[in-house]
Amino acid sequence: MTEQQHQGRVVGVNGNMVSVAFDTSVIQNEVAYVVVGDTRLKSEVIRVRGNEADLQVFESTNGIRVGDTVEFSRELLSVELGPGLLTQVFDGLQNPLPRLAEQAGFFLQRGLYVQPLDRERRWAYTPKAAVGDTLRPGDTVGSAPEGIFEHRIMVPFAWSGEWQVTWTAPAGELTVVDPVAKVSNGSEERNVTMLQTWPVKIPITNYKQRLFPRDTLVTNIRCIDTFFPVAKGGTFCTPGPFGAGKTVLQHALSRRSEVDIVIVAACGERAGEVVEVLREFPHLEDPRTGRSLMDRTIIICNTSSMPVAAREASIYTSVTLAEYYRQMGLHVLLLADSTSRWAQALREMSGRLEEIPGEEAFPAYLESLVAGFYERAGLVELNDGSRGSITIGGAVSPAGGNFEEPVTQATLKVVGSFLGLSRERSNARRYPAVHPLESWSKYRSVVAAKDLDRARQILRSGNEVDQMMKVVGEEGTPTDDFVVYLKSELLDAVYLQQSFFDEADADCPAEKQVYCFAKVLAVLDAKFQFTDKADARSFFHKMRQAFLDWNSSLWKTDSFTKAEAAIDRLIQTGLNA
Repeated sequence: MTEQQHQGRVVGVNGNMVSVAFDTSVIQNEVAYVVVGDTRLKSEVIRVRGNEADLQVFESTNGIRVGDTVEFSRELLSVELGPGLLTQVFDGLQNPLPRLAEQAGFFLQRGLYVQPLDRERRWAYTPKAAVGDTLRPGDTVGSAPEGIFEHRIMVPFAWSGEWQVTWTAPAGELTVVDPVAKVSNGSEERNVTMLQTWPVKIPITNYKQRLFPRDTLVTNIRCIDTFFPVAKGGTFCTPGPFGAGKTVLQHALSRRSEVDIVIVAACGERAGEVVEVLREFPHLEDPRTGRSLMDRTIIICNTSSMPVAAREASIYTSVTLAEYYRQMGLHVLLLADSTSRWAQALREMSGRLEEIPGEEAFPAYLESLVAGFYERAGLVELNDGSRGSITIGGAVSPAGGNFEEPVTQATLKVVGSFLGLSRERSNARRYPAVHPLESWSKYRSVVAAKDLDRARQILRSGNEVDQMMKVVGEEGTPTDDFVVYLKSELLDAVYLQQSFFDEADADCPAEKQVYCFAKVLAVLDAKFQFTDKADARSFFHKMRQAFLDWNSSLWKTDSFTKAEAAIDRLIQTGLNA
């Protein structure tokens, strides 16, 4: 077909949705370009009806007129995959923002697109496959070092069947577009390069099998790893109102979690929060490597001031990049902030499409889209026997902290761990503000289940006493009940709460958590003797301060041992009183 036959014309404009009439074949989710003068505006086909298609435009639609030309690319919305993705900051369409800024200045130009991967940069390629080897899509052809990782160069995922290697490039400096191997399936021969593309809305499934996520993803955050754990390859969500500490919690997760790659998808968040991430991450030291945290991070930046349609693209772009690094046997943490903004973009487009609305005018298919996103997480066994995983954590921003709204409810149906952030705890400066009674997890904790049940019982009992004290006052509360309340407050203050700005307290590996939790549990189970409530309050105040001093001591140091001895002396004092 000629280029003319791959074109259509604009017949209607409704916000960022453009209706197009065409005489050729059009594919759902195909990329199209609306031509406005010398500018080509990228868009995606979201609905086809007879000889008309509706496009969502990823740019401002100012200036588009009826009769303007639309060019269909015959390609799905895709991303480029290859070495050079790490340390980058992309927008939702995978344009590298630093290079865009070099060309356009501080204000991004409409219709300006830049290739995601540098075609000129050379990589130290090392062949892994030999001539005569039989490979399948996703199998390794060679590798190139990318920062601290060995970046696998793989047979393109889009190919099918078995391919025999007929030629391999010798070790040397190559660009992403240079052939590194030639393979044949018996009927045709193709070149393999370091660069390949993949449609963002189709999961990458070039692995042997999916595995059930069992191992705990150690985040070094006590309240998560102990009480509401996340599995490596699992899913979790962090709903919470404005100001509840979602951003700081995500910073701590990205810095301390025991994963290889971190991908941050800033979807529709305020520009101020995104700027904070961009400023801090290059200067944060990675505790695992001692290098910059950006060396193993990719940021997908799509702020609330950018076009609404690009929010959806940023979500799918980030999860596709995560799947790519998972195919290398790496463990990836994807933090999406916030999926509520994505859902709002879906609601806006659904309204323009005049679809039957669901609850709160969100599209009726919201739950299936949310489920489809989280289902791309998982632990897989690759063709070579190695394992890789994607752990997805989505921040949800319900209006007023209402967890009954549709986006939160749709998310809770599919995630394995719910970390509900509380306005009450945030106002009381109890951080992280994860509510210990409302949150839950289906995954295995780093501590024994029976010990965890005992601690949860203390928290529930302490909350019941607290509610009773609000009615009858402290004077009308029995001393035994008051001690239960003080024990629950101690558990909250010294274990659930954690300072991410104190290196010793923030660094809390699984071994340290198990050890410290056992010590806290010993205090909770102890039968202390007190003369009155004032005596009990004074004792637990001293115990709280002793534990806080312990938390501020580096693990397995002399100061840690001395602080622990002080706690043991206090316990004996309470038992012998």
